[in-house]
Amino acid sequence: MSIKSGFIGFFLLFISVSILGQNIPRVGTPFVQQYTKSMYAAGNQNWGLAISHDGFVYAANTEGLLVFDGQEWKLFPMKNHASLRSVNIDKEGRVFVGGSGEFGYWTRGSYGKMNYTSLSDSIKDKETLRNDDIWRILIQEDQVFFHSFSKSYRYQKGSIDLLRAQGEPFLFGHQVGYNLYFEQIPSGLHRLSNNRLERIPDAAKLQGMNILSMLPFHDHQTLIATANHGLFLMSPTGSIKPFPTAADDALKRYQINNGVKLFADQYAFGTIQNGVYIVNKSGEIVQHISKNNGLQNNTVLSLAVDKQSNLWVGLDNGIDRIDINSPLYYYSDFTGNIGTVYSSILFNNKIYLGTNQGLFVSDWKGVSSYNSLKFQLIPNSQGQVWQLANIAGKLVIGHNNGTFILEDQVLKKISSVTGAWKFLPVANSNYWLQGNYTGIGLMTTDPTVSFVKQLEGRNDLTRDIYQEQAETFWISNQQQVQQVKFNPGYQSVKEWKTMDKGLPKNARIHGIYNLANNAVFATDSGFYRFDHVLNEFKAYAELNGQLGSFYNANKVIPISNNQYWLIKKSHIARVEFPADEQIRIDSSSWNSLKGRMMNNYEHILQVNSELSLFGLDNGFALYFNKFPVKQQIPKPIITNIWNITKDQKPLYDDLSIPNAENNLRISFASPWYSSSPIRYQYVLEGYTDDWSNWDVVAYRDFTNLPFGNYTFKVRAISANGIQSDITSINFRIKAPWYLSWPMILLYVLAAIFLFFWSKKAYEKRLKEDQRKLKENMLADQEKRLAREAEENEKKLMAIKNEQLEQELAIKNRELANSAMNIVYKNEMLNNLHHELTNLNDSNGNKLSNEQLRKVNKLIDEAHSDDRDWDLFEKSFNEAHENFFKKLKADYPSLVPNDLKLCAYLRLNMSSKEIASLLNISTRGVEIRRYRLRKKLELPTNKNLTEFLLEL
Repeated sequence: MSIKSGFIGFFLLFISVSILGQNIPRVGTPFVQQYTKSMYAAGNQNWGLAISHDGFVYAANTEGLLVFDGQEWKLFPMKNHASLRSVNIDKEGRVFVGGSGEFGYWTRGSYGKMNYTSLSDSIKDKETLRNDDIWRILIQEDQVFFHSFSKSYRYQKGSIDLLRAQGEPFLFGHQVGYNLYFEQIPSGLHRLSNNRLERIPDAAKLQGMNILSMLPFHDHQTLIATANHGLFLMSPTGSIKPFPTAADDALKRYQINNGVKLFADQYAFGTIQNGVYIVNKSGEIVQHISKNNGLQNNTVLSLAVDKQSNLWVGLDNGIDRIDINSPLYYYSDFTGNIGTVYSSILFNNKIYLGTNQGLFVSDWKGVSSYNSLKFQLIPNSQGQVWQLANIAGKLVIGHNNGTFILEDQVLKKISSVTGAWKFLPVANSNYWLQGNYTGIGLMTTDPTVSFVKQLEGRNDLTRDIYQEQAETFWISNQQQVQQVKFNPGYQSVKEWKTMDKGLPKNARIHGIYNLANNAVFATDSGFYRFDHVLNEFKAYAELNGQLGSFYNANKVIPISNNQYWLIKKSHIARVEFPADEQIRIDSSSWNSLKGRMMNNYEHILQVNSELSLFGLDNGFALYFNKFPVKQQIPKPIITNIWNITKDQKPLYDDLSIPNAENNLRISFASPWYSSSPIRYQYVLEGYTDDWSNWDVVAYRDFTNLPFGNYTFKVRAISANGIQSDITSINFRIKAPWYLSWPMILLYVLAAIFLFFWSKKAYEKRLKEDQRKLKENMLADQEKRLAREAEENEKKLMAIKNEQLEQELAIKNRELANSAMNIVYKNEMLNNLHHELTNLNDSNGNKLSNEQLRKVNKLIDEAHSDDRDWDLFEKSFNEAHENFFKKLKADYPSLVPNDLKLCAYLRLNMSSKEIASLLNISTRGVEIRRYRLRKKLELPTNKNLTEFLLEL
């Protein structure tokens, strides 16, 4: 046996010892978890059930082998799609299965891999096997018996032989401890001994009764269950006698089909017609679970008990789990007649429920006597029953329609004031106060319980009353808190005083409670206390801080002197106030009740220190405080690892994953079965440093993981805070191909080659650079010399230009002088002409016209002599090269006189000077200037002289 299996065996032994002596409650019904066909996605019928050492559930289904790991159902069809009838598991973990014409075993590999080995293939008479169904699989040490109604196929050490009944057909085979029993038809029950079938001495007593189950009983006896004839006991010597029980009539009538031994000498029998009956060793009915109180179907095909002592039921239509080892049992009102339970009380051996439908009653014989609770409506109690109280030995009912007393199961109205919410005894008196819809009522117990009066001064709803001093009380509804002071005798109120200083504005007031000998006020913002010195409310900060999420609980219900129930919108916590110690709070053990209670109307009846009743919205739950012993949560199992890069591809043995497929899904499960789901916490070392938050999701996806080594760790926690050990797996994401070892070697070789090639190329480039450097130096020297030559040439050009400018200036001066000489000559000629006209001869006579004409002709010839102009034009062209050519080319319409005018204007001569040169009047010059502008097509804003200077 391996260390692992040895540990599991010790663990199971510890569990069995820890629950030994714990009896299944006989009142209420355990929680039934239904697994429907749509949930497990296979056939209706489940003929066999088996629980593996690691807690997995295996079912022989009509469509194959069903496996449940606590999180997910998986179906493994048989190779020939055979329907399975039986399943069993050996100590090595092999899952043996048998069905229609097929038997063999499945082995579970790494991470969910299942491999099937067919044993029926080695059978020679395959035709006979094809017509056989394997109904039972019995495992005794190294022998496995595949049992059909015609024979048993015995598998041992890799070979198969046959066990026959000397020509008789079999019914079923049974295993009790190390003994194997087979029922032959018609000769009866036989025991296998030394590979031979030996008839039990008293077999005739059971002849024809069809034995369906054989179970170990105390004093080494065997409990035998027959189909329609009840139970029998067989001694070690084979003596058989009937075992009459209180369950006989039901077991005979509804036909036993199978059985299983539970803890503490209790037995479960599945029937064909009426579900499961659980009996104790005295034959008393402990529980009856059927379709009426939780099962999907009344036909029980198989039974099995898991490691938590839960009872699994394979049905004709589905699979159910019955939490018989749970501390919570239920009375569920499937018909809807009872409704939501607001209040309850045990009174005169009866249990009363006050609901939104009325007052209901049933006999109560405690939890040690089996009784099927049957509630009946008290006549005329229809309506909402808010409160039930034992006042002076009378059952008082606070009803929507008033206050009643129940006498001989008949309601007697004692007050018509509607809506009695709360009954509070007044200390050291015969009076009781009643909170109702319209204020406070006064009740008395002297001489009998009666309603005295409705107190004046207040007509608002009163939900809660708390006595602080002899005549001082606190009252509240959801909107406000008031302090009430009574006059002596409590017949009237002395003072109503609204108190709100220190309370949060618009806060909802849930109630006033005595918590650890302190009056506390429960609000949406936490608990408050009243400071009588400051006369105001103060937040109870110390308590609120220790209560965690229950700091704003809406109800406080006492359990004992230092224990309380705290309720926050149907979420329940049990709080303990140890002397001089930190508050202890358990807020997870009742998670399965969350959402099943009416918010703000939650009710808990503390029957005694070991039993509590929780009012639900469809009945009630019973909590057995000492049942069961807490068990260790099994550590999670990695059920599957999937590569989800493309399609969902399972990974089994090789967890060295290619880099291109670095998207993984890891699913896990802790085979722990409870009405409250298991939560998980995980961390991926190498990727994250911190554990995740607790979550019910049982898988985790990791995408785009970098290459490297990883360790995935996961642990589980139950609803009551028990934490499992850690499960871990290692896997590796391979480096990308370009970072593989061959590629790295190639990179090294390439680097070496590149180094030497680079060195050689560097040396070559260095020489080339040196050569280019010399060439560049020479080229730079040539460029520098060329640049110096160019600069010298520019300097020479500048000197030449300066000389030319000087020469031009000289020529311009010469032109100007020449022009001025012509002007001077023309003026002289004009003066001469003028003087001649005034000249007289010696006789004082003026010259004759003929004389004047000759002289004027000479003057005119001098005026029109072009030699001066030609000389001027030549000099002008030398100074202003191509001026006339450009004018003639651009403006061909210009005549010689226009050209002369242009030349004179370029020399910036005045109109008077130009007139003298042209021998015309100044007015004539202006006219010619005007005509010249027209020919040059100058705009009016353009200066003519500037235009000519720019040419």
